[in-house]
Amino acid sequence: MMNNEQLTEQEVEGLTWLMQATLENPWNGFYSFLAVVALTIIVFNLGFATELPVLKKVIVYIMLLVGSFVMWFLEFAFGAPIIAVLIISGVILGLYRFRLHRHRKEKEQL
Repeated sequence: MMNNEQLTEQEVEGLTWLMQATLENPWNGFYSFLAVVALTIIVFNLGFATELPVLKKVIVYIMLLVGSFVMWFLEFAFGAPIIAVLIISGVILGLYRFRLHRHRKEKEQL
């Protein structure tokens, strides 16, 4: 593994933001992976989750974990804005679910 002293300033500037943050503190990469996993689970539950048997649910969450690693790698290696997109998706799906809940509640009152 390379130390900070081995990289020139120009080489560091060529890295993605997450690579630069991980150079400063190796835990930043792990924290960003946890953020991707958490946001992926939130987006899945807000937009796509249905009631499943336990074994199927375990398989789905294992696949979410594998997919989260792929998305984290895209953010880490290529600088794709995965975390930002997941946050925006979560907000939009959260607003949708809130409005759907309000609409159903109003419909029940009629």
